[in-house]
Amino acid sequence: MKDIHEVLRQKQAKYAQLGKQIEMLQQAAEKLREVAPLLAENDDEDNAVLAEVDDASSEGDAMAAKAGASSGGAASSKAARPTAPRWP
Repeated sequence: MKDIHEVLRQKQAKYAQLGKQIEMLQQAAEKLREVAPLLAENDDEDNAVLAEVDDASSEGDAMAAKAGASSGGAASSKAARPTAPRWP
C-alpha cells in the first residue's frame, strides 16, 4: 500500500509544475497579443513590396523578350548569356 503523504507530495509537485507551465504559456500569449498587430502590419507591407517586385520582374521579362526578337540570331544568343564582371 502507498503512503498517503508520499502520494500527496507527488501530486503537489505535479500541480506546482503545471502551474509554472500555465504561467509561462499565459506570458507567451500576452507577448503574442502585443506582437500580432505589428506582424499583420508588416505582412501587408511585405505583400505590397512583393507585388511591386513581381510587376517589375514581369515587365523586365517582356522587355528582354522584345529586345531578343528584334535583334539578329548571333547577337541574341550573346545577349542571352549573363555577363559577369571580370577582375584584372
